[in-house]
Amino acid sequence: MTGCPPTTSPCGLRVQLRLAAAVPSCADRLAVDLQLPGRGVTAIFGPSGAGKTTLLRAIAGLSAAQGWVTLGGQSWQSPQHQLPAHRRRIGYVFQDCALFPHLTVRGNLRYAARRAGDGAPGFDAVVESLELGQLLDRRPQTLSGGERQRVAIARALLVGPALLLLDEPLSALDPERRHQLLPYLDRLCRDQALPVLYVTHRVYEVARLADYVVELRQGRVARQGTVRDVLPHLRGAHEEPGALIEAQVVEQDARWGLLRAAFAGGALWVDGRLGQPGAYLRLQVQARDVSLSRDPEARSSLLNRLPVTVEALDGPGDGPDQLVRLRAGSTPLLARVTRRSVAELGLCSGDQLWAQIKAVAVLR
Repeated sequence: MTGCPPTTSPCGLRVQLRLAAAVPSCADRLAVDLQLPGRGVTAIFGPSGAGKTTLLRAIAGLSAAQGWVTLGGQSWQSPQHQLPAHRRRIGYVFQDCALFPHLTVRGNLRYAARRAGDGAPGFDAVVESLELGQLLDRRPQTLSGGERQRVAIARALLVGPALLLLDEPLSALDPERRHQLLPYLDRLCRDQALPVLYVTHRVYEVARLADYVVELRQGRVARQGTVRDVLPHLRGAHEEPGALIEAQVVEQDARWGLLRAAFAGGALWVDGRLGQPGAYLRLQVQARDVSLSRDPEARSSLLNRLPVTVEALDGPGDGPDQLVRLRAGSTPLLARVTRRSVAELGLCSGDQLWAQIKAVAVLR
């Protein structure tokens, strides 16, 4: 980190921080230099101990760190001054919800609304957007984990934050409740005209929600960029790597119940129940669902075939499979094939191939 103040964006979040604990550990060391978008979702991704929560706490002013934090041209921190946490206009959702157990849902939300600044959303609008109307008279201990998190998110929004921090909001939930809450988060993050920092260690959540990604390792930025460019490089525990494609529906095949969604690298057929002509879709293609061929005329039951270029081959490792990094136009794509297939096809960087795609997941 330099000793000079960073250049600031009039609308984005600028973070240049260093934190060193007396007893060093991965979670307590932090040295980052970030220029983040002024709206949309930035995923802070990494394994346990990477420094994700430490970064959020430092931005919020809850952990002491040296450096600069600015948002929308307003300085929250510099070597000369430190804006207190309660004046930083931050909505913070913790992993454990941290609701007041002696208050009803209504009481928890009214407490936040009384602290709201100018431009805060209305109580009724937030309750409606997160479908909390039937929960208002209940206490937190009677709610499911997913319901408690919806209340925690609503409470964070009602203070009228300039920045929303979500620290692994789904980590304490079982898979079923995670999937129940994801649509709320999806709609919330797209509707809010403010930056959202979303901490997670799950690749699927990054693919579903993020616009921009920062990958942390041992308190340092390992990689950052748009979700489309960074997602193929992320590795989550027990998660298959994949690529993200943002496409527009250009054709509806009512006879076979399909939609054709076009993007810069071609077009894909997807389930016709998932959109209408003109709609924009976020698609995920996992590496295991992509096979490769040198023959453009090869007959197959697979409808989705794209011309691709081999960018690189990952190291083979100890197993029988190998990841092949591809580009379909300007869009990154991954294929997981056997090392024997790599040898028989004679794959090299720069090769022109055909990718055959077995399945496409429509995320939104």
